[in-house]
Amino acid sequence: MTGDVQKQQYHSIVGKMEIPYHNYVGQLASDFFIGLRDSKKITGTKCTKCNKVYVPPKSVCGHCFSKLDSLVEVGSTGTVLTFTEVSYKETVQPVDPPFVYGVIKLDGADTGMVHFIGEVKPSDIKIGMKVQAVFKDERKGNILDIKYFKPA
Repeated sequence: MTGDVQKQQYHSIVGKMEIPYHNYVGQLASDFFIGLRDSKKITGTKCTKCNKVYVPPKSVCGHCFSKLDSLVEVGSTGTVLTFTEVSYKETVQPVDPPFVYGVIKLDGADTGMVHFIGEVKPSDIKIGMKVQAVFKDERKGNILDIKYFKPA
């Protein structure tokens, strides 16, 4: 090499490309989503060693590291642990702003799940507020089958 640096030209093309794919989420998550879709039932996994219930379901207990392999039903009502109002648009957001995300601990669960809070002004949402799930009429087997949580 003589010390000369070759210049390379790069070209870019702006556009979108669709890449269809399938993602296997495992038996527990599949059963969780089927329960949402078919019966508006929310389930979690319960640890047989320490009795913690995880929603959405997990396959390993985060407390004692036991294997979790069966689902238990939890309530469709819960408590707001924390929340935030979103006022900007990102392409990955499933709804247009403004909207509120909350961490909701469902009755019968030991963990919180992130979801939308609706049918209430953001200024009226409080930590500790009781909420209930509102399901879509037409469900597809994903977390957005729960449209949002509203004040109970």
